[in-house]
Amino acid sequence: MPRQFPLKGFRGPRLRSTAAVFTTLSALAATSLVTGPSVAEPFSAVPCALQRTDAHHSEGLDTWNAAYPRPTRALNAVMVFLSFPDSVPRTTPAELTADHFPATSRFFEQASYGRFTLRPHPLNHWIRMPRASTSYAIQRDWNAKNRDAYLHDALAAADPQVDFSRYDIVYFVADPDAPGVDSDATKVVNLDSPLHADGKDIRRVVTVFERHPPDRLVLAHETGHVFDLPDLYHRPDDGKGDWDTYVGDWDLMGSQFGLAPDLFGWHKWKLGWLDPRQVVCVREAGVTRLTLEPLGAGPGVPATGVAGPPAFGVGHGTKLAVVRTGPDSVLAFEARGPVGNDTAVCRAGILVYRVRSGIESGTGPIEVVDAHPHTEACWENSVYPPLADAPVGLGESFTVPDTHVRVEVEGRTVSGAWTVKITSE
Repeated sequence: MPRQFPLKGFRGPRLRSTAAVFTTLSALAATSLVTGPSVAEPFSAVPCALQRTDAHHSEGLDTWNAAYPRPTRALNAVMVFLSFPDSVPRTTPAELTADHFPATSRFFEQASYGRFTLRPHPLNHWIRMPRASTSYAIQRDWNAKNRDAYLHDALAAADPQVDFSRYDIVYFVADPDAPGVDSDATKVVNLDSPLHADGKDIRRVVTVFERHPPDRLVLAHETGHVFDLPDLYHRPDDGKGDWDTYVGDWDLMGSQFGLAPDLFGWHKWKLGWLDPRQVVCVREAGVTRLTLEPLGAGPGVPATGVAGPPAFGVGHGTKLAVVRTGPDSVLAFEARGPVGNDTAVCRAGILVYRVRSGIESGTGPIEVVDAHPHTEACWENSVYPPLADAPVGLGESFTVPDTHVRVEVEGRTVSGAWTVKITSE
């Protein structure tokens, strides 16, 4: 696609919002800081596991921020459909539910290798808001006072009909055809001072203003923020230029329209979907040889991308190699190919990217390293063609710029895994 657009990808010719706006509820947009207690995880002693910092949605993964639900079990999400006095809905809750499910649940089921299930609980009717849609001035970079009013009214209207204590995630879905609804305003609102309903603290709400039909995988992207994942796109100060220069097609948190939108192996490790034994830390100078299983391959989905019965070892092999480059930075190596959520990938191979735990969401905490900086690919479909051919291909070698780290892709196994040599000096 010749043009790229933000938040959480792009939508036709319009831009999506990422700005943090502080409200009188102390409601913070997805790019703001919400602190909370940490819970030590088993991988905290792994030498290449970066420490979590105070950066919002820090890419550190030595501990889990307990202010966020961790998607290592089934989580229940309620979908509340909001109508307004100034509009009669032209769609039904069932139609809007189908816009997002089962696609969103399927994405996470595949990305997590079956370790996480997102269970939607949609209402089957509209709940009427007390004021006209135009009264809330819904828009990208929403006014704090108006957003406060919207959240208060939505919760008050829904509370008599919804037992919020039963749910881990809340989606407030607005009538897409109401005159005051702006689809660019879809985002996660983090609550520094939580709302309360049915004896439960509600610390974050996904406000959905999508058109019907919506952007592809938009709800999966927003739900990623609920799990403490950062925005990986670049938002230019003037709103012009390319938004996908950091990671291109290679992670849902960069673009929901990416050709290979599966979450990075680093994110899967952070979320608890990779075991420590599936991560190789390249700790010393010298040569490390390893076999990397394609990131999208999981139980029942062999590395060749052909579905079949579960096979021993398929989906349980090494997924990620990591070279420590500093106190808060690493280089990560993973195999990407046409399997799982990456079936439309442009170029297969070993993807290399930099991770920095001290960089804020939306300012480049992860950056893909382009192994083919002088070429581009899939210009008709890629959100950022210069990075579409970033992986190191079979038989190729590549020295990562500004490092003494070299990766060589030596071969493929019968099962479709990649044999790799990493040299660190």
